[in-house]
Amino acid sequence: MQGGAAGLAYRGRTASIGFAYGPLVRVDAGTNGERIAGSLVEEALDLRKAIDAASGQIAELAAIAGGEAAQILEFQVALLEDEDFIEAIFTAISEGDAADVAWRSALDEQIADYNSAEDEYLKARCSDLADLRDRIISILRGGGGEAPKIPSGAVVCADDLPPSRFLEIDWSAGGGLALLRGSPTSHVAMLARARGIPMVVQLGAIPEIGATALLDGEGATLELDPSAEQLRLFEKRREIHRKSRASARAILRRPTASWRGERIKLLINIQRVEDLDHADAQYADGIGLMRTEFLLAERGGLPDEETQYRAYDAVMRWADRRQVTIRTFDAGGDKPVPGFTIDGEANPFLGVRGLRLCLARPEIFSVQLRALARAAVQGNLRVMFPMVTAPHEFESGRKLFAEVVQRLQAEGIAAMLPELGIMVEVPAAALAIATFKASFFSIGSNDLAQYVLACDRSNGALAPLMDPLNPALLELIARTAEHGRRAGTSVSLCGDMAGDPRCLPALLNCGLRELSVNASALAQIKQTIDRLSSGGGLG
Repeated sequence: MQGGAAGLAYRGRTASIGFAYGPLVRVDAGTNGERIAGSLVEEALDLRKAIDAASGQIAELAAIAGGEAAQILEFQVALLEDEDFIEAIFTAISEGDAADVAWRSALDEQIADYNSAEDEYLKARCSDLADLRDRIISILRGGGGEAPKIPSGAVVCADDLPPSRFLEIDWSAGGGLALLRGSPTSHVAMLARARGIPMVVQLGAIPEIGATALLDGEGATLELDPSAEQLRLFEKRREIHRKSRASARAILRRPTASWRGERIKLLINIQRVEDLDHADAQYADGIGLMRTEFLLAERGGLPDEETQYRAYDAVMRWADRRQVTIRTFDAGGDKPVPGFTIDGEANPFLGVRGLRLCLARPEIFSVQLRALARAAVQGNLRVMFPMVTAPHEFESGRKLFAEVVQRLQAEGIAAMLPELGIMVEVPAAALAIATFKASFFSIGSNDLAQYVLACDRSNGALAPLMDPLNPALLELIARTAEHGRRAGTSVSLCGDMAGDPRCLPALLNCGLRELSVNASALAQIKQTIDRLSSGGGLG
């Protein structure tokens, strides 16, 4: 940190690369203010109205955001729909508590329980619970529960920021996010990277001063009330970054990426069909990961076959003959879905999730498989199962899929069995990769790192240990890639590592020749490969 009344600078950790200069706006959980309690009937009615209003706000956010963002919000929706939990709060009101007092007491008790849990996943949900607590109290106290108005292009500063608050901010004019705590692997960081919003975390204590701020997501610094010299240097760094981006976009137009004479296939990850509207998506070699959980976040219950088919068909038509890899529902873990996932699991990250859940709910899974089998006739479709531990799980999924195809064909409906693969995200699967008779493998580095390193990626305190270049993780990636090379089976990587230029040399040296990234990272990754291929390094 630098001293002085103006020009104070703080260093944290990069969560999303980029630059922002604008007014500094502090966003803190604010539920202060007086509230006069009414009768018992009025208090119960006020709480019911507040819950309905909050449910509507969160549902609207989920509908607008879609994809993984919507799945993240499902945790709050599920709690508001927990009748036993809500009924206990109304009981407290009937015994004389004011609505805001009863709500706060119940949520604080939940937060304390989650915070004392040994499981890091449960601890990480404390911020979601606190966000929901404060939203309802704000509504009860006349605040409406909406996020404060943020000036265009502002640098938003907070202790931490839950996903719902991030999604309520209008980032269309740019801006940045500076967190005193937080983690570069948190849900909010994922959202910031997907939207190209610079973000720095773990900045520590910052005094209550500063009218303007410079946020450097590349150098991981926040500068308050910058001097003319600081502003000049910042603009220089930003211009270098802008030119680098422009150069990278020019490289996108080249037909292929290569390294040491071998072609590198660059695919994109999408969370919903609308992601294909990104200007750079057209330059991808195909789709390496289409998440399907956005379909589970639609209002009106679980999606029917036609709803799913229309989404898959739209993606197949966009791709033409290019490769499309669609992942079946990866629900569970940090993505609860009412009516589908299992409530009350002590350790949901190690619970019934992914393919485990789908096989346990074949009546839901079969609907998705029918839609995928119909879409497969449109082009080059591959389907992969998530969270696979043992070969028999994969074979069970394949058998169910084949039965679905046979039934469709018997009904006179055009359908076919696509190539089937697995996500390699469980260490046991990586270690025994040769036992899987899959047509392809896709390494999910986010979960694989989480399980190999025993670190919850949303826990900021563990961020120093959550190193994607840890030798143990690289050994499993290399092991999987080597098996693919020997067996003639394609192996790709679709986690955050693929979009991190620092990780590219290691991934290429591990033997990977297929990478799948967010469309916003495609240009930078292709440029980085170009530099590595020409011996220019990452500088």
